This record gives sequence, C-alpha cells and structure tokens, in this order.
Amino acid sequence: MTSCNKLKNMLILALDWILYSAGTADTCHISVTQPRFQEADHSTHTVFLTCAFSASGCSSSLPQVLWFRFLTNKHEDLCTPECIDHQKYKVHLSGNNISLQINDLTFNDNAIYICGIAFPDSSSPHSKQTGDGTLLTTTENQHISGKLVSMIIASSLLFLYSTTVFTFFVVYKVGSK
Repeated sequence: MTSCNKLKNMLILALDWILYSAGTADTCHISVTQPRFQEADHSTHTVFLTCAFSASGCSSSLPQVLWFRFLTNKHEDLCTPECIDHQKYKVHLSGNNISLQINDLTFNDNAIYICGIAFPDSSSPHSKQTGDGTLLTTTENQHISGKLVSMIIASSLLFLYSTTVFTFFVVYKVGSK
C-alpha cells in the first residue's frame, strides 16, 4: 500500500512537472485598466497618467511596469522598464496602482499612452498585458489660438472705431467748408 502511494505521488509530481513545463500549470492572469482620456491645462507643468492592474495566480514578486506612447506616425518606448528620459518621465508604483509622471508638459506630449504590466518569471501567456491606452491632450494650442482670436477681434474693433471717428472727422471738416 505504501509503495502504491509513493507511485501515485511520483506520478502526480511528474504530471505537475509536465504541466508546469507546458505552461498550463502557470495560472498567472493580469488585467490592466486605464482611463480613456485625460486633459491637461496648458499651464500645468506636470501631469500624472494613471493605470491599475489586478493579478491572480502570479508570483509575489513585483511586476515590471512598462509605458509606451503612440504619436501620429510612430511609437516610442518611454519606460521599458527604465525610462529613456529621467528628467521628463518617472514611474510611480503603489500597490496595484501605477502612474506615469510627465514633467515640462508641452503640446508635443499629446499622444496615446499605454501602460503594460509583466511578470517576467511567469510563462503564462496572460502574465503580460497592456491597457487600452489613455489619450492625453493639452489645451495649450486651444488657449494660444483663443488668445490670437481675441487679439484679432480687439484689433478689428479698434480699426472700425478709428475708421468711423476718422470718417466723421472728414465729413465734419468737408461739411463745414
């Protein structure tokens, strides 16, 4: 009876080893969520893009946090996992919440930012996931064009006023002769 239990335990261990090697025993599954849109005022110098994840069946080790951005015609690896520009970008991890800090915000930072989470020690295909992306828009361009429109309107009104006053002055002088 004891040898039968030993054989059974060995078979279970062998099956577990085969399943683990094939990747089916690794049940790490990640879900990543991020807001679809975020707008930042032109006067804001720093913005934080947020990302949250949930992990089940994964190791207790810290995951790798990755950030990418998609511009009109290209994509950039911002933090994979180290950030390419430590002055411009910083990653903050607090539990299952991640944020990407973008410093010195300009109109050129308008893009789709995608957060990725990976447990590199897992062989599960679901252990590496990305969010759907956050579209960051700055209102810098709108405020500049708004100021420009206001200046054009004010200049036009001043021109009309000056033209009207000049016309009345000319009519008054011509009429008085």
